[in-house]
Amino acid sequence: MSESANASVVPFKVGDAPEEESLSRDPAEQLQNPAERLHLAEAVRMAEAIVFASAEPVSEKQLAARLPDGINIALAMAELQQIYARRGVNLVRVGDAWAFRTAGDLAFLMSRDTVQQRKLSRAALEVLAIIAYHQPVTRAEIEDIRGVETSKGTLDTLLETE
Repeated sequence: MSESANASVVPFKVGDAPEEESLSRDPAEQLQNPAERLHLAEAVRMAEAIVFASAEPVSEKQLAARLPDGINIALAMAELQQIYARRGVNLVRVGDAWAFRTAGDLAFLMSRDTVQQRKLSRAALEVLAIIAYHQPVTRAEIEDIRGVETSKGTLDTLLETE
């Protein structure tokens, strides 16, 4: 090795090492007892299932009601958040609740699913108003209320529209 390469090397002394806990990025590593780690791992699995299956963000209060007693919700969610940090979906905090969301760097993939807005015809708006007011309603009832025959195209347009 050349002298200039050696000049940039900093000698390391035994007492200079940072404490192990400060290097740890895994919240579960803070637990010393293997039984506690196993208990936390199972709680993380349960929390993952609850948040994944929910259409709405799940509050910590809801999680506490569903998870076994004695679970540190904050620690379990921090562990789960770390697990999903580099994946296509991330666990994010939404207000005081938790939800899975598409990773920010992959948001461009979702832009392909943009919905084109089309204006509905006057007939389609009339049919839609009748359906909204009289639901459930048959085609014959719609035609009776409107006083004119409803074209198949009008109903198809409404059925295709989300």
